[in-house]
Amino acid sequence: MRGLVLARNGLRQTLGERRPVNRELLWPVHRGYAVAAGGGGAGGSPPAAAMPLPDPLQTSFQPSGVKRLVKQVLGESASPLPPGYRVDPRLLTQTPTQVSMLSNGMRVATERMDTPTVTVGLWLDAGTRFEPAAVNGAAHFLEHIIFKGTQRRTQRQLEMEVEDMGAQLNAYTSREQTVYFARCLGDTLPQSVELLADIIQNSRLDAGAVEREKDVILREMEDIESQPEEVVFDYLHGTAFQGTPLARTILGPVENIQAMRREALLAYIQRHYRPHRMVLVAAGGCPEHERFAELAEKYFGQMPRAEDESISSETLAAAEPAYFTGSDVRIRNDDMPLAHFALAFETCGWAHPDAPALMVMQAIMGAYDRNAALSRFSSSRLCKGLHSVPNAVSAQAFNTSYVDTGLFGVYAVAHPPDLDDVVYGIQMQLTGMAYKLDESEVERAKRHLKTSLLLQLSDSNAVAEDIGRQLLTYNRRMPLAETFARIDAVTVESIIHIANKYLCDRELAVASLGPIASLPDLLWMRRRTYWLRY
Repeated sequence: MRGLVLARNGLRQTLGERRPVNRELLWPVHRGYAVAAGGGGAGGSPPAAAMPLPDPLQTSFQPSGVKRLVKQVLGESASPLPPGYRVDPRLLTQTPTQVSMLSNGMRVATERMDTPTVTVGLWLDAGTRFEPAAVNGAAHFLEHIIFKGTQRRTQRQLEMEVEDMGAQLNAYTSREQTVYFARCLGDTLPQSVELLADIIQNSRLDAGAVEREKDVILREMEDIESQPEEVVFDYLHGTAFQGTPLARTILGPVENIQAMRREALLAYIQRHYRPHRMVLVAAGGCPEHERFAELAEKYFGQMPRAEDESISSETLAAAEPAYFTGSDVRIRNDDMPLAHFALAFETCGWAHPDAPALMVMQAIMGAYDRNAALSRFSSSRLCKGLHSVPNAVSAQAFNTSYVDTGLFGVYAVAHPPDLDDVVYGIQMQLTGMAYKLDESEVERAKRHLKTSLLLQLSDSNAVAEDIGRQLLTYNRRMPLAETFARIDAVTVESIIHIANKYLCDRELAVASLGPIASLPDLLWMRRRTYWLRY
């Protein structure tokens, strides 16, 4: 995970010519209940549904109206809505997400919920992918050092103020985003917003604190390296996207951490922490949107507008594309009790019209856990493929998306003997989606996916996360009725088409760790990405 990644290269594969993200999918229709165009291919004019509509706070949408809009959205796609499709009226009671923009270009979003607590956070369109290789790890380093005191507060004062509020302050960094957020009571929301503004705009980044924090991050690295799943996924990115920014780890290599300087952190902030790449979100027991927007303008409005607002994750990704390489990286350690491995195929980005089908495909593959009581009776494809394999311990399908690319595959854990049986069981189920599917398993997967989405709606933290991520990736919040319509538009035929496009007879990347002597080689796995049918 950390350090040099050794890979055995296969053929470099790209899914056709690289094109900009298809923004038809993201065409803004409505401030609250916007319905996006998810049509067939790049280019073209915005759909008729892109005409402005009444404010959702003042208009009760009827199911027939939503159905009409959704039909306009999906009518040109490969998966139009089935005849007689009805929108569940219960989905129309969702409180709309209100979005506005400050004078400096920062977006502000709120979604009110019936809860006394609030999650308020700042989502930034900046992550590990956009760092120069020489300072890989700077985004994560900032996540640590930014809480070590500001021009107005010492670290001690900052910690005491958070404790006095009864709040929780946290942050995390991913390959394309950085998030700073607080969970607090509704009456302390103004104080939390001011505190977030202070640490983002006035952090001291003391040189002494930078030096002290290096040991903390190195210890964190040791902790992460003891987690096989984290190690495997870092190596998977390292081999799948080798030679590109997506191959870099979030913490960065040891030598970068040891050499990190205050000047490098300041340069990263100056380039990436710009208002037009930020979204301030409040979800839960928050005030009216106008009042929250006033708070945001008061504390964040003085941030200077960026001189070049064309810089974004999309333009930065286009400048250094994430090319996929079919390859294999193995870290053999026979002292470990279990083998851990992941195999993945290149897919599409967040905004691609194929994304909903891939979400359903992940639900079809599902998960397998030998120790779970109902695993052998589950209908997921991984359970079907592995329940009779005695050395298979667990497996989980994953679908990871970025701005311009993605990874779809399976992470598995198994006892070392006969790992080829485990890989065969997984690949038979993956490749099988390109040839034959039952209507019942597709419908079952769609219901499972919808349930998972609905279960998140009661938690302000998950709602805030969803709002921030969608505004950064889609430039709007997708209402639940539209999300469900996109899922319902996925059919057996469309999944077979998507599976043939991304999984069947395609290059794959593999990362493995542990006692992996019996793990088949890359060519063996590559030959099992297709079936010979006569």
